[in-house]
Amino acid sequence: MKYLQTLLLATGLTAVLALLGCSAVTQLGTQIGQGTGVITPEEGDSIRRVSDAAIKSFEDLTPEQEYFIGRAVGATVLESYAPLDDPGANEYVNLLGQSLAMASDRPATFGGYHFLLLDTDEINAFAAPGGLIFVSRGLVACCPNEDALAAVLAHEIGHVQNQDGLRAIKTSRWTSLAAISLEEGFRNLGNEALQNVANEFSGCIDDIAQTLVVNGYARSQEIAADATAVTLLRRVGYDPRALDTMLAEMDHRLEPGGPGFARTHPSPSDRRSTIEPLLKGPAPAEAPAARQTRFDQAMGNY
Repeated sequence: MKYLQTLLLATGLTAVLALLGCSAVTQLGTQIGQGTGVITPEEGDSIRRVSDAAIKSFEDLTPEQEYFIGRAVGATVLESYAPLDDPGANEYVNLLGQSLAMASDRPATFGGYHFLLLDTDEINAFAAPGGLIFVSRGLVACCPNEDALAAVLAHEIGHVQNQDGLRAIKTSRWTSLAAISLEEGFRNLGNEALQNVANEFSGCIDDIAQTLVVNGYARSQEIAADATAVTLLRRVGYDPRALDTMLAEMDHRLEPGGPGFARTHPSPSDRRSTIEPLLKGPAPAEAPAARQTRFDQAMGNY
């Protein structure tokens, strides 16, 4: 809860209220009514107008709001997965990831892209809204070279570019979330109401993390992220066929119905058949030896 209180101060009340649901609107409206006496019809109309405007504003979350959503989701992910304590490997992954992100159709986000390795054998990766990207060392083990690791990062950058995290929010059980700006009424709210705001926000973030870690993105979103990855790899000069190589290795290692990637993504074989037409064309130039050397030096232990 301390984290949520800090977030309330850091984002401002408007940014946090942007994550409240319709149930919270009703609750806050009731509290305002209790604090000021009977709510008149005019006051009720005013509240409804503000709520309608807030629902419209939620359709266009600002980059700043997206950043704070992603940061909170990232904190929730790190409650389940420990970061990998290897500064050299994380620096390498960030350098590679930033190079790919700069070539994407969304090269900058409000808080910037950040990449972190997770200390788990589970084969998985997560892309939180705003550019926070997590990759497990179990997934790194499926990458024989830098091109394959670049394919993993490019896929996750695709999710950020396509704003799949926010789309997951809008298509989950809390599509009813709305941005609320009951400014005059909010001044009448006390600590208990603020606590309810924080509790509501906490539940929403848990739901987003559930989508990323347990349920996964929709198949169409995964396929679109693969297509974005192929484009990114070509732009930067990596072999897009490395995505197929990585998926083939994952297909060999994954247990059907097992934890992690097998539970949250379409099967690697399904993805391979879908991206096959995208990989046609002349082969890129042979990768320089220095590329494999730096990959081995940074990731050879995994």
